[in-house]
Amino acid sequence: MDKQLIRNAYKLYWLENGKAPVSVYTLCKSLDITEPAFYEAYSSLEAVEKDIWLSVFESTIEQLRADDVYLQYTSQEKLLAFYFLWVQKLKEDRSYMLLQKERFRLPDLYRNKLETFRHTFYEYVRDLIREGYQSGEIKERKYISDQYVHGFWMQALFVLKYWLNDSSANFEMTDAAIEKAVNLSFQLIKSNTIDSLLDFGKFILTRK
Repeated sequence: MDKQLIRNAYKLYWLENGKAPVSVYTLCKSLDITEPAFYEAYSSLEAVEKDIWLSVFESTIEQLRADDVYLQYTSQEKLLAFYFLWVQKLKEDRSYMLLQKERFRLPDLYRNKLETFRHTFYEYVRDLIREGYQSGEIKERKYISDQYVHGFWMQALFVLKYWLNDSSANFEMTDAAIEKAVNLSFQLIKSNTIDSLLDFGKFILTRK
């Protein structure tokens, strides 16, 4: 069974009914397939939903890596390019995504839905960070460097939430937010800002 057909049917059900299918049977009925055929592709409806988010990410990365210009970018430029294209991809399913908007007020729920996407995003960002170390674009810091990837994940969630709430023409405010967020994050991890803050924190602690 083609996974893309199942994902499309799942999104269509949401769009037409304003809610998720109550069971695998319900989704299969809309697709006119048997439940065994569904289970050849997915183990549950939740797996379908996770794969929708993952497929948008994978489509974005695939298109970027096919671009020779992107391959020559710095880590910061690559991340900017990723966010801009990712948002463009998300636009294709904006109505479906907006139906999911309320879930983002329930952290445990949306974190679970984005779990597969998160793991793959981490792999992508780790590669960017390694490239940044080699080029000198990112400063490697003992104990702190391992946390960079988590910071970038929070940044991705910020971009996603901002875009979901953006009402500006052609989502221009989201583009501006992406630039500011990425520029700030790279200023922090490549400059002496963090080091200065750490030194100041140590000074304060030793004075107590």
